[in-house]
Amino acid sequence: MKNYEVGKVVTGSVTGIEKYGFFVKLDEYYSGLVHISEISDEFVRNIADYVSVGETIKVKILEINHNDLQAKLSIKNIGYRAKYKRKNRIIETPNGFHTLKENLDLWIEKKVKEISK
Repeated sequence: MKNYEVGKVVTGSVTGIEKYGFFVKLDEYYSGLVHISEISDEFVRNIADYVSVGETIKVKILEINHNDLQAKLSIKNIGYRAKYKRKNRIIETPNGFHTLKENLDLWIEKKVKEISK
């Protein structure tokens, strides 16, 4: 078993997501909860925008109960993953969707030929 202490940043795996937060397995014994209020200083509409089940992330230990093997965790301001999920905005080109309209039939025909080979 690892020696978990308050304030320490450790690695864990996301095991479940609920409306109020998400669960993290720290090792074969310890697990914890990151409450929705400990995800970001900004309003969190959807927790799945921040983490996904099975993902390995860093978490900060806020409280630890060694008797129950449970922890209260946080990902606020710790850089919990190397790359953040950011949804890219679609920027329309000056041509709009004309390129799509002009080439769609050609692209479909080309793909059908590839598949049929």
